[in-house]
Amino acid sequence: MNHKLITIIIDDEPDAVEFISSIIGEYCPGLEVTGKAHNVKDGVQLIKEIKPELVFLDVEMPNGTGFDLLTHFPEKDFDVVFITAFNHYAIKAIKFSAVDYILKPININEFIEAVNRVVHKRTTGTFIGNETFEALLENIRTAHPTRLVIPTSDGREYLNPKDIIRIEADRSYSWFFINDKRKILVSKHLKEFQDLLNDRNFFRPHNSHLINLDFVRKYVRQDGGYIEMTDSSQVPISRNRKDLFLAHMSRYTG
Repeated sequence: MNHKLITIIIDDEPDAVEFISSIIGEYCPGLEVTGKAHNVKDGVQLIKEIKPELVFLDVEMPNGTGFDLLTHFPEKDFDVVFITAFNHYAIKAIKFSAVDYILKPININEFIEAVNRVVHKRTTGTFIGNETFEALLENIRTAHPTRLVIPTSDGREYLNPKDIIRIEADRSYSWFFINDKRKILVSKHLKEFQDLLNDRNFFRPHNSHLINLDFVRKYVRQDGGYIEMTDSSQVPISRNRKDLFLAHMSRYTG
């Protein structure tokens, strides 16, 4: 890649800014750091002046958050990689929105992987665009994010978890079965979605399946036991998961 992405770093910790800058200088030849800021106000001004293609953005700063900064840009033509602490409340919303982030303390390999994803998006023309950022800001405003962003072969889908009937593993991919009869292939492992949806009435009855309990039609004991969903699909249930599944379902029958 001949063109270097114009990059700025916004973080209230000067040491973190310098560390990120040094990682970029040593390991990320596709980036060029052209500006640094330590708070939301200066960060907004810097973005307006430099018009970067990539912003490394701290989530929590003294006079506001990285999300506050984004609201200053209705049309966002730059990519963002968030920098955040592991236990930050926003982690789930960021994951739900399929936006890149790096945890503090920063792991160099994870940093490089995040940069490579951004460079790939920029070079292949798959920039995530405003809708993903709007989904992120919407998810941040609630304790239970409602817009799950999933990357697909031709773009991104924005789903409400309540509309997902089930998810089925296919090696390193996952198939989403939606209640409007659509079927969507996503290049992520099933485990990633289990972690995101574990408090959303989803249950994993089998290594290859994650189901929305609201769409269960019945449990059938024969043939080793399986679950029939409202779309008539039959989902196998592991022997050691049967009792837990029935316990979950008992609340529907009082």
